[in-house]
Amino acid sequence: MFLIDFHFNDLDALTPERTAAHRKHLGAAYEQGDLMFGGPKVPRTGGIILSTHATEAALRTLLDTDPLVQAKLASYTITEFTPILASPAQSHVIQQI
Repeated sequence: MFLIDFHFNDLDALTPERTAAHRKHLGAAYEQGDLMFGGPKVPRTGGIILSTHATEAALRTLLDTDPLVQAKLASYTITEFTPILASPAQSHVIQQI
């Protein structure tokens, strides 16, 4: 599993249209189950996403083609981790890993 930490490089240039393009780009990965959760940080300096991509390379391919990353409005870091504890409602995540 991977934690993606998006960092906005230029919040003033982040328009609703660019945010919509970013969400549309990631939408298929959410539909396929490769991305689990995501949303903006508070305060809005970036975002956090949890991914179940099979490989970091596959995840990087998705992120590097994100419209915000391509426009240099956002950058990201990836942290790989192995979940070993979960609430009963999320225990299926542990069983998949």
